[in-house]
Amino acid sequence: MASSLEELKALEELLTGPGAPFAVIRDEGGRLAYAEGARTLREFAETTWAFGDTPYLIADSGRLTYGEFFAAASALARRFLDTYGLAPGDRAVIAMRNHPEWQVAFWAAQLAGLVAVPLNSWWTADELAYALDDCRPGVLLVDGERYERVAPWLDARSGDDRPWTLVCHEEGREPGGPRVERYADLPAADPLLGPPDVDVTPEMDATILYTSGTTGRPKGAVATHHAHMGAIANPRYFAALSMLGRGLVPGQTAPLPGLLTFPFFHVAAFTGFYAAMAAGGTLVLMRKWDTDAALDLIREHGVGSFGGVPATALQLLARADELDDDLPTLTMFNTGGAAAPPELVARLTARFGERIEPRNGYGLTETLGGISANFGAQYRRWPESVGRPAPAVEARIADPDGGALPDGEVGELWLRGQCLIRGYWENPEATGAAFTTDGWFRTGDLARIGDGRISVVDRIKDMVIRGGENVYCVEVEAALHGHPDVLEAAVVGVPHPVLGEEVAAVVRVRPGSDLDAAGVREFAAKSLAGFKVPARVVVQEAELPRNATGKVLKREVRRGLASP
Repeated sequence: MASSLEELKALEELLTGPGAPFAVIRDEGGRLAYAEGARTLREFAETTWAFGDTPYLIADSGRLTYGEFFAAASALARRFLDTYGLAPGDRAVIAMRNHPEWQVAFWAAQLAGLVAVPLNSWWTADELAYALDDCRPGVLLVDGERYERVAPWLDARSGDDRPWTLVCHEEGREPGGPRVERYADLPAADPLLGPPDVDVTPEMDATILYTSGTTGRPKGAVATHHAHMGAIANPRYFAALSMLGRGLVPGQTAPLPGLLTFPFFHVAAFTGFYAAMAAGGTLVLMRKWDTDAALDLIREHGVGSFGGVPATALQLLARADELDDDLPTLTMFNTGGAAAPPELVARLTARFGERIEPRNGYGLTETLGGISANFGAQYRRWPESVGRPAPAVEARIADPDGGALPDGEVGELWLRGQCLIRGYWENPEATGAAFTTDGWFRTGDLARIGDGRISVVDRIKDMVIRGGENVYCVEVEAALHGHPDVLEAAVVGVPHPVLGEEVAAVVRVRPGSDLDAAGVREFAAKSLAGFKVPARVVVQEAELPRNATGKVLKREVRRGLASP
C-alpha cells in the first residue's frame, strides 16, 4: 500500500515516464495530452467488440453482452445515416433513464460521427424544450416517460423541422406521428455488419453536455473526441496507480462487477462506464436509488465496486450497519458528483478496516469527469483532499487577478489539459468568461494545493462572508457530518443587518433522533471557531433538496430558511 507521498510519486513515475502507458506530451496549444491510446470515441468503442459474451450492462429492463451492445450500436449508427439521412456533426439527443438503450444510443452516435447530447432525465417538459431549441437535434432517442415530455415540442414541428424520434420502454402516450419509431420494431442487429464507414477525427465534436443549471439556464459544454480520450485515460490511470499501490499488476485480474448509481447523463457516470469498457467490466444499473435494492444487487451479482454520490454512499453504509451486512464482495467504494465529507471515509474504515478501498475525486461537466483521485491510504490520511491531478491535467490556484498563489493559499482552482471542453455551444461570451486565452479553465471553486494534492474549500459563490470573516460552507458541513445522528447537512449564508451574512444550516437527522438545533450548535462548537458555528439551524428528518446529480440545491435551502 502506497502510504507515503514519496511512494506514491515513485508509482506515478512508473506509469508516466518516457514510453510508459500514461506518458504525456504538449499539444500545439501548449496543453498536456496523453501520448498513446485510441484517438476517438469510435476507435475506443470498436475495441469493446473483443469482450464478446462478457456481460456489459445488467438492468431490470434487460441486459447486454459486449457483443450484443456493439452489434446494436453499429446497426443504429447505420440507421442514423442510411434511414434518417443524418450526417456527421448532426446532434443526437438522448433523454432516458439508465436503460441499456441509453448506452446503445450514445455509442451509435459516436460510430456515426454524430454529436451525442445527453439530457437530464429529471428535467421538466419546459427544461427539455429549452435544450432542444438550443441544440436543434436531428434525432431524439427517448424512453416512454421522456417521450411524454417532449411530445408537445415535437407536435409544434413539421416537415424537416421535426427530428426523427426513437422510443423505448413506452409508457403513457402511444408513440406515433411522422418520423417516430419504436426500438421494439427495429430489425435485429447483424453482429457481422459492423459500424458504418465514417471518417471520425479527434478534432470533431463528440458531445454537448448541459451543465446542471443550479444558478441559471444550463449551458451546453462542447467536447471533442480528443478531449474524451483524455477523460477515458484519467480513470484508467488512477485504477492502475491504485493497483500498483496494493501490490497488484494492472491488467492481470478480471474486474468485479460494479454498481453504478449515477445517471448516465452525468460526467461521474462517464468516469464509471469508460473505466468499465476499457477493462471489459460489467456494470449493474439501478432505475432509481433505493438503499435496500442496492444491497440486494450487491449480493446478487457479487458487486466489487460501488459508485455513487456521498449522500447515497452514507445511506448505504448506514443501512449495512443496521442489517449487520459485511458487504463481503465489495472491494472499492467510489464517491463523486458532490463534495464528500471526511467523516465518510472514517465510517467506512471503522466498519470494514482496509478491506474496502475508499476513493473520491474531483471533476466537472467541463472536465468530462474526474481529473483527480484520492484513494486508499492516501485518502485515509488526507480525507479532506480530492487527490493529485491526472498526468494530462495541470492545476493552479489563482488570486482574483489571475496571479498564481503559493502552496497552502486559498484561491480559485484553474485547470488546463486534454480532457477540458472546447467551450460552450454557440455562447462565445460564456466561453470567454470561463477560459483564459492560453487555455486555463476557471472552475469557480475555491481550493488550496499542497504537495500536489488538491483540497476544494467551497464554491466561490457559496462562501459566507460574516462580518468580514470568510466561512467555507464545506468545512462547516464536514464538521456537522461528524455527529452520528446527522445524515445530511447543508450550510448557506443568509442576510444579517449588521454582519452582512450569518451562517445557517439545515440538518437531516436519523429517524427518532433527539438532536435539536441547540445540540447541533454545541457539537459544531467543539471543532469550529465561534464565527463559523451556524447561528440558525433547522433540524429535520426529510431529505435535502437535490438535483439529479446529487448536488444540494442551496437556493432552495436558502428559500426554506427565509420562509416563516
